[in-house]
Amino acid sequence: MTGEADLAAIGTLLADRTRATILLTLLNGGLTSASALADRAGVSRPLASAHLRKLTDGGLLAVEPHGRQRLYRLSSQAVADALEVLILLAPPLVVRSLRQANEGIALRHGRLCYDHLAGRAGVALTEALVNGGWLEPSAGDFRVTASGASKFAALEIDVETLASRPRPLTRACLDWSERDHHLAGALGAALTNELLRRGWLQAREASRVVAVTDEGRAALAEHFDLTPAALALDGGHDHDHTHDHGRKAA
Repeated sequence: MTGEADLAAIGTLLADRTRATILLTLLNGGLTSASALADRAGVSRPLASAHLRKLTDGGLLAVEPHGRQRLYRLSSQAVADALEVLILLAPPLVVRSLRQANEGIALRHGRLCYDHLAGRAGVALTEALVNGGWLEPSAGDFRVTASGASKFAALEIDVETLASRPRPLTRACLDWSERDHHLAGALGAALTNELLRRGWLQAREASRVVAVTDEGRAALAEHFDLTPAALALDGGHDHDHTHDHGRKAA
């Protein structure tokens, strides 16, 4: 880089509601088709394709061929991190429909923050991991305890292997709706993936929303001493904070 970064170029890409919706949708960390993103943004397929081309050319999205389909994802973890920080700064999205209001409540209950669990479910699970001795706070982050490593192993999560990878093992990620931290990093991603694999969490297609299943409620109580009350939103209040999606956090 020979001069200052062209921040305005990124700002131009973000300064469109359709493109913003596409980016927020892809914060679920998955691969999504152009048609699904068009439906999510409420625009025609050709218009969505034009926006996807701009986001891809601008380096924010990557596209992968899958058979006859082209599937889109965020281009990197850095893009996801940058979006989460911007979400912290953004004003609440004005709620204009019951569907949008319900989506906002669902996002506050549980959502994917790129590849790890966020929302009330994410914060409550992190609190349970600390209270249960799996993790302990350490210099503004989390450290896996010796007993915690054994407990994670029982869930088929190898902490030692995760720690050997370039990605940080743990990271305290500030949750936009809970105003508290949830577990991110390689361990947060591995744990979320395992909970999804076991059917304890269920992800909504083309959305960041993640719900705890009935089986999951029983399993979370058994394995983490996480009660249904701990998963409930504070007094059911909405906080009038329905960002179409999350805040650094997720």
